[in-house]
Amino acid sequence: MRRFLLRRLVLALVTLFLLSIIVFVSAQVLPGNVARAILGPFADQRAVTALNKELGADRPLVVRYGTWVGGFVQGDLGESFSTRRPVWEVIKPALINSAKLAALAFVLVVPLGILGGVIAALREGRVTDRLISIGGLSATATPEFVWAVVVILVLALWLKVLPVTAAFPAGSGPLVQIRYLLLPAICLVFVLFGYIARMARAGTIEALGADYTRTAILKGLSQRQVLTRHVLRNSLLPTIAVIATQAGYLIGGLVVLEVIFNYQGIGQILFRAAEQKDFPLLQSAVLLVGLVYLLATLAADILYSILNPRIRLQGES
Repeated sequence: MRRFLLRRLVLALVTLFLLSIIVFVSAQVLPGNVARAILGPFADQRAVTALNKELGADRPLVVRYGTWVGGFVQGDLGESFSTRRPVWEVIKPALINSAKLAALAFVLVVPLGILGGVIAALREGRVTDRLISIGGLSATATPEFVWAVVVILVLALWLKVLPVTAAFPAGSGPLVQIRYLLLPAICLVFVLFGYIARMARAGTIEALGADYTRTAILKGLSQRQVLTRHVLRNSLLPTIAVIATQAGYLIGGLVVLEVIFNYQGIGQILFRAAEQKDFPLLQSAVLLVGLVYLLATLAADILYSILNPRIRLQGES
C-alpha cells in the first residue's frame, strides 16, 4: 500500500510540474502588454516601460518562471499586478466561496446521481431506465448558462422562492448562504447528474450479473442485503473516479455561472486576471485549481484501492 501511494504521489507531482509549465507559457502568450493594460491605452510609453520593468515583465521567461515556481513552493504566490496586493489575499476568499458552492452541489448531485443510476439499472430496459438515462444525458448536454436562465426564470422570477443572485449579504449564516447558492447549485446538478447516473447504472448492471451476486441470491439473502452488501460496494467503484474528476471543474470551471449569478468565486478571479493580464494572479489561480483536481483524483485512487485491493496489486505488477 505504501508503494502504491508513493507511486501515485510521484505521478501527481510530475503532473503538477508539467501543469505549471503549461500554465506559465499559456499566460505569457496572451496578447497585450501588462503595463499598458494597467495604465490604460493613453498612458505615456515611458511610464509603460518603467512599470513593466518594475513588475519584472521585461525579464526573460526562464527567470520569471523560476521566480514564480520558487515562490509558489515556498507559499509565496507573489503580488497581483492589478490590485498590488498579495495574490493569496485575493485568491483565498474566492477559493472559499467556490468551495462552498462546490460542496453544496456535491451534497445534492452525488446522492441523486447514484440513486438515479441504481434505479435505472434495476429497471433496465423499462420506461424508468429510459427516462433517467436519456433525461440525464440531455441535461448534461445542455450548457450551464441555459440552465441558469431557466432556473432564474422559473424559481427566481416566476415562483419567487429563491434570490436571483448568489451574492449573499456579508455576515450571513449558513442557512441564508445555502438559500442564495441553491440556484447555481441546481444548475450544476442538471449538468453533472447524467455523468454520475450513467456510471452508477453501468456499474450496478455489471455487479448484478456477477457471480458473487448470484451466489448471494442463492444463499437466500434479501434484495436489500444483496444490494447493500454486494452490489453497491462493487458497482460504485467507477462512479468514484467520475465524482473525483468533477472536483476541478466545480472549483475552477464555473466562470459562466459565477458571472451570471454575480458570485465572487475563483472562476471570476480567473476571468478578470486573464482580462487584465495579471499573470501572477492568473498563473497561481489556475495552478491551485490543478492542485485541487490532483488531490481529488489522488483521494479517489486511495479510496478505489481500499475498496478494490486488486487495483493496487495490478499497479505494482
